[in-house]
Amino acid sequence: MTLLKWLVIGLTASMIGGVITVVWLLVTRLPIPASAPALPEALALPAGASAEAVTMGRNWIGVVTADGRILIFNRDGTLRQEIRIQPATGG
Repeated sequence: MTLLKWLVIGLTASMIGGVITVVWLLVTRLPIPASAPALPEALALPAGASAEAVTMGRNWIGVVTADGRILIFNRDGTLRQEIRIQPATGG
């Protein structure tokens, strides 16, 4: 029984050491995530529009609105294009 007790203590110690090692490796080796791209200060949606989704390209920002439009803005916040989404037909 004494041997079994020391084996369990050794296994517990090695598991604790392994978990600490894995956490240490994850903290020190994983890259720091890049910050999210900044939205321009002057980006203003038209009156009554609320954003449902936002996506960014190299020189543009796309905003999908709840009223069925896709608004394409330049990086400086000026509206470049508006696309109406047609409702789906039953079928």
